[in-house]
Amino acid sequence: MSSESTPALVAGAAGAGTAQADGTAPVVPSARGPRARGTTAYLRYAAGKLAGAAVSLFAVLVTSFFLFRLIPGDPVKQMTGGRQVSAEQIAAMRREFGLDLPLWQQFTEYCGKALTGDFGTSYQFHAPVVDKIAEALPATLLLTGTAFVIYTVIGIWLGSRSAWRNGSAGDRFHTAFALTLYSVPSFWLGLLLIITLSVGIGPIPGLFPTGGMESGPGSGLDHVLDVAHHLVLPVVTLVAVEYARTLLVMRSSLLDEMGSDYLTTARAKGLRDDLVRRRHAVPNAMLPTVTLLFVNLGNTVAGAILVETVFSWPGLGGLFYQALSVPDLPLVQALFFVFAAAVILMNTLADVIYPLLDPRVGR
Repeated sequence: MSSESTPALVAGAAGAGTAQADGTAPVVPSARGPRARGTTAYLRYAAGKLAGAAVSLFAVLVTSFFLFRLIPGDPVKQMTGGRQVSAEQIAAMRREFGLDLPLWQQFTEYCGKALTGDFGTSYQFHAPVVDKIAEALPATLLLTGTAFVIYTVIGIWLGSRSAWRNGSAGDRFHTAFALTLYSVPSFWLGLLLIITLSVGIGPIPGLFPTGGMESGPGSGLDHVLDVAHHLVLPVVTLVAVEYARTLLVMRSSLLDEMGSDYLTTARAKGLRDDLVRRRHAVPNAMLPTVTLLFVNLGNTVAGAILVETVFSWPGLGGLFYQALSVPDLPLVQALFFVFAAAVILMNTLADVIYPLLDPRVGR
């Protein structure tokens, strides 16, 4: 490069961020390069995942309409409770709930209203379906949220310790115990806990309520303690099943990191083994576990149906069981959509967040 060209280059670089000679705004170079391409690729990736989620939600909406109409039984006759009802009264009830319309017309009206958030009126409660779901949602969130926090902490902690001490007696015990719990149906485990810790068996007295969310109306600290007392067994049931999955994934992820060069370098610098695990190995092994946690959160909401039914917990799962026994079609359809939407949305959120944690994904 000649010496004459150097001042021109310097002047050009300096003038890139300053005003032009005629007083106009400075010319700022457009964002280009790997960072801009990476952002565009990520937005395209996220848009594809969101579009796929929208298609899945619509498919669930369609499935929920036709699936529960295969259930044997007449909702109108179930609502009459076996009482003697004239044909005119039955016809009037069918008109009231729109059951006299052709199936295609019922379907179009259902989809049109559902897209605006209107899932109809419950047959058995004679109230808007959205209101019934809103009433039961806090109980489900309390149950699943408490279980989620507990099994996340326990699963990550025990999974990391088991992997770091791979092959030890503690690792073999925790792995075998987690595999056993992972294969146990949640309703069976709940019934077993009721028999042993609620009803009492042999020398073991009944320590916890058999079901429900509270013993009676109350307020203040007594009410909080009463709800917490009723919450113990349902939470233990959910935690026992879900912590096992978190432990196994965390253990497997950390084992994959154990032979990495950066851990050898950290040890060579004189770091204690515990610091190497907490500061270096565990954060990198958390990537698959974080994805699993989002998926687990959606699955826990949907999987609470059996646990809430077993423990008579007044949440969405118990409401779904009541609606299914009629069948209360508007309520069943809406709850099915809510449970499926929880799983789809949490899976989509995990897909969207994962590239932010690992730039190799979605590029």
